[in-house]
Amino acid sequence: MSLITLRDGRDLEIEVSGPDDAPVLLFCHGTPGGSTQYGGLAGGSAARGMRMVTWSRPGYGASTRRAGRTVADDVDDVAAVLDHLGAETCLIAGWSGGGPHALAAGALLRDRVRAVLCIAGVAPYDAEGLDFLAGMGEDNIEEFGEALEGEAPLRAWLDRVRPEMVDLTGADVVASLDTLLPPVDEAALTGEFADYLAAEFRQAVSVSMDGWLDDDLAFTRPWGFDLGAIAVPTYLWQGSEDLMVPFAHGQWLAEQIPGVTAHLEPGEGHLSIGVGAIDRMLDELAAS
Repeated sequence: MSLITLRDGRDLEIEVSGPDDAPVLLFCHGTPGGSTQYGGLAGGSAARGMRMVTWSRPGYGASTRRAGRTVADDVDDVAAVLDHLGAETCLIAGWSGGGPHALAAGALLRDRVRAVLCIAGVAPYDAEGLDFLAGMGEDNIEEFGEALEGEAPLRAWLDRVRPEMVDLTGADVVASLDTLLPPVDEAALTGEFADYLAAEFRQAVSVSMDGWLDDDLAFTRPWGFDLGAIAVPTYLWQGSEDLMVPFAHGQWLAEQIPGVTAHLEPGEGHLSIGVGAIDRMLDELAAS
């Protein structure tokens, strides 16, 4: 991992893997998250001749906070990362809380983004016809409830969560997410993937809870872009058993994104869909 300094003076934590000078796949991490890379995704990207690039969104890990940021604001950092790499264009993917950020790049950076992959991405809070919280596990309902009350209540809630996150291990992850895991996700949370998720969570909260807080606030406010403006190939994957981002979110997004290729997968969860279908996802994305 390394730090790059942006034009506005902020630092951004970044990690690059795969062949030098290869086509770029940018990956937007979930909430909470960071630049730590999942081996299954990094290896799969390299095997397809792609350079995988991750970064910690503002406020996560060593990345400088950008208070009050919207989902659309992340596009500034996408462009900055591409400039740093000397890359004109990219593919972009986002999982969970990273999904909206990848979609924003597809809408607002159409000259640089060739295609978008959204894995179990959250829909807007004010989405017409969607009950945002319906079907979420207890922890997420409580967390978003605090977000809707404002920054101070949310920060207090997150500060209570932080102590168990700073030393989290792969063996601890299932217990820490107990209200959010259907059986299919619990089965996926083993070995390398559990260790990766624990490492990413530790990185996310290593300095502060600012990134997590600002993500949650951004999700409950206007995103700052129109999904209808997405004009590049977009691939959406969502599992029916998801308790973190319920199936209805994927169904709603599939109805809003022009020309989307939607994979609404029965029996899959929030985590299992990414672990089990990563090769199919990368093949589809790389073909773009």
